[in-house]
Amino acid sequence: MNPVQVQPVIMAGGSGTRLWPLSRAGFPKQFLVLSGNTSLFQQAAARLQGLAGEGLAVAAPLVVCNEEHRFLVLDQLRESRSDPAAVLLEPVGRNTAPAVTLAALQAVEARADPVLVVTPADQTVTEATAFNAALARAVRAANEGAIVILGVTPDRPETGYGYIRADGPRVAQFVEKPDLATAEQYLARGGYFWNAGMFVLKASAWLEALQRFRPDMLAACRAAWAARKTDALFVRPGAAEFAAVPGDSVDYAVMEKCPGVLDIRMEPLAAGWNDLGAWEAVWQVAEKDAQGNAAVGDAIVSDSHNTLVHATSRLVSVVGLDDVVVVETPDAVLVASREKSQDVKTIVAQLGREQRGEQVLHRKVHRPWGWYDGIDQGPRHQVKRILVKPGASLSLQMHHHRAEHWIVVTGTAEVTVGDKVLLLAENQSTYIPLGATHRLRNPGKVPLEIIEVQSGSYLGEDDIVRFEDTYGRS
Repeated sequence: MNPVQVQPVIMAGGSGTRLWPLSRAGFPKQFLVLSGNTSLFQQAAARLQGLAGEGLAVAAPLVVCNEEHRFLVLDQLRESRSDPAAVLLEPVGRNTAPAVTLAALQAVEARADPVLVVTPADQTVTEATAFNAALARAVRAANEGAIVILGVTPDRPETGYGYIRADGPRVAQFVEKPDLATAEQYLARGGYFWNAGMFVLKASAWLEALQRFRPDMLAACRAAWAARKTDALFVRPGAAEFAAVPGDSVDYAVMEKCPGVLDIRMEPLAAGWNDLGAWEAVWQVAEKDAQGNAAVGDAIVSDSHNTLVHATSRLVSVVGLDDVVVVETPDAVLVASREKSQDVKTIVAQLGREQRGEQVLHRKVHRPWGWYDGIDQGPRHQVKRILVKPGASLSLQMHHHRAEHWIVVTGTAEVTVGDKVLLLAENQSTYIPLGATHRLRNPGKVPLEIIEVQSGSYLGEDDIVRFEDTYGRS
């Protein structure tokens, strides 16, 4: 008997606004380590590979993400010694239904109609064996033609999740996020499950369902797919064509229309699942002391109860707090009641309206070649710590409005300035005049770290003219 061909699909889009200030648009929550020692994205990839065996042939994952997060995806997969089948890059966000459609189109070309196992990248599961067993049952049902969605047995009246009403193994209805009184009724009545956002079906079954319910979306996705370009593992649908795709979620576009029309089933999941959508959920899964407090980083908690303290860069101490969230990062601090943690997104919206950088980037900014950390800034100067990975280099570039001084702290730097190339060792330095073409490269086998002092009339990141770039940004 031939094994069932399984194609994992990891949905790694989204900005995680309710987990600000740790989650930012440039480094969203799926790439953060919030539970255990690996990021939520890495955990999702590892869980899906755990399906292999028992008559299932599991391929390397397809990842769908935002264009600007492509190197985060590759770096984190390499850290966990995993390679994707492909990384599908959305030029603009169009919600989950178009993203799944891109994955289905890729899958039918590569693997002759496999079973898609689609999961968000921002969830936790504590019981891997139970998770794999439930998912394997869902795969076998999907291989016979069913659409299967995973439903989590609720243990509390949660108002932050959508619900599934089940009639035995069949899905009878999808229900929107309820108020507290309605959620309590669901819990008491039984037969209602949290919608985990994970579903399993053949690639052809998704495309057929989309043709039935949203043919306009399928046609627009096919047009974007036909205009795609491939660059190693990256697949880019046509930007203009994808911008014309109608945006909609998987649930609204297809799933909510399936009961009574298509064979849609629910597989119960009891595996310690949690959707880390807000700080309240992070507190739920964290290790706690006898008073219900959870502390991460350099934190001291005194005379407090059921409180979460997450310290990133300094000592954070709290006294006399109950049911509060405190999150510290180098450039922002959040203090909120746990019950209002869903409303953090309103702060992020205000930051966006005011065009403040704290909405988008951390002080420490990751780049494909390494990272930089803005450690000091004034009206006409800026100081950064810069780390360059072994063998990596920044773009060949110039600045119109600033000069730069570079001091090597560790490693070896190959510095190009105009037509000269210098090798600098630890404690050596160089000067980059305003308007000079320059490049920084790490030719060694250990990370290169430098201190960069910028001075000039304008210090913004958009004062960069790139002439050559390894990462396609020139």
